[in-house]
Amino acid sequence: MRVQTEEWQRFIPGVRMYKGKKTLFYNGEALFDENIGQYLIYDRKERETWEVIIVLPGVEVIPFHNFEWCSSLNRVIMADSVRILGNRCFQGCSRLVFVKLSRNLECIVDGAFYNCALTSIFIPPTCHAVGPQAFQGCYKLIILSVPQHTRLGVNVITRTKLLEASPFETLYSEHYPYLRQEADQWIKNINGRDEEEYALHRACLFFTPLEDTIHAIVKRQGLNSFDKPNSIGITPSQYLKENPNTEIKEQKIINQYILDMMGEIVF
Repeated sequence: MRVQTEEWQRFIPGVRMYKGKKTLFYNGEALFDENIGQYLIYDRKERETWEVIIVLPGVEVIPFHNFEWCSSLNRVIMADSVRILGNRCFQGCSRLVFVKLSRNLECIVDGAFYNCALTSIFIPPTCHAVGPQAFQGCYKLIILSVPQHTRLGVNVITRTKLLEASPFETLYSEHYPYLRQEADQWIKNINGRDEEEYALHRACLFFTPLEDTIHAIVKRQGLNSFDKPNSIGITPSQYLKENPNTEIKEQKIINQYILDMMGEIVF
C-alpha cells in the first residue's frame, strides 16, 4: 500500500522529500517573470535546496530561465509530454549531472544547459533544433547523442570536454560560420556512419538502443568490442551505462553471447 501511495504522490505538484532527495514535482507553472526579472512562488534560497526536479505529465514547455541557478540540483527527469526547453531554463545549475529528456522533445532553445555539470546528453529523434550555447560551459560533457537531422546552433559545445577531444581548437561564433558543416558532421558522426568497426558504438549511443541489434553486433565482433575506444576514447560500454533511456545491461548481453557460443560448440 505504501508503494501505491508513493506513486500516486508523484503526480502532486510541489516540493517534498522523495526517495531521500528534496524534489520539486513541476506542473508547468512559470517560476520566473522575465518582465520584472524576479523569481515567483519560490525564492532563490528555496530553489538552491532542490536536488531533483521531476517534470510531471502534461507539461509541454519549460519556460525561460525557469530553473536557473538551482545550485544543488543534480537530476532532472522529464515526462514525455515536454516539447520545448526554453531559453537558459537550466542555466548555471552547476551540479546538474543527469538529465533524462522527453522522448517527444522538439527544441532545445539557446543556452538551456549553459554552465551545467553534464557528462552526457541523449537527444531524441523528435528534436529538430538545438540552440546556440545549449551546452556551452558543461566542462565535463563528452558524450553527445545527436540525430542526423537535428540543426545545431553556434557554440553548442564550447568549453566542453567534447570540444577538447575534437579536431577543432575553437568553435566560437566568429569562427563557426566557416566550420559549421564540418563541425556539425563531426559531432553527429564521431562513430562513423556505416563502418563495421564502430557499429557497436553507434548502437549504444542511439537514443533508445535495441537489445537485439547490440547482441547481433557483439556476436559478430566478440565481447572485446564493448571495451574498444573510439577516436575520443569512449567505449560502447560507457555509452550504454550513460544512456538514461535504456535498461539494457551489458552483463545480460555477455551472458547471452556465452550461451550462444556454447550452443554452437555443442551442436
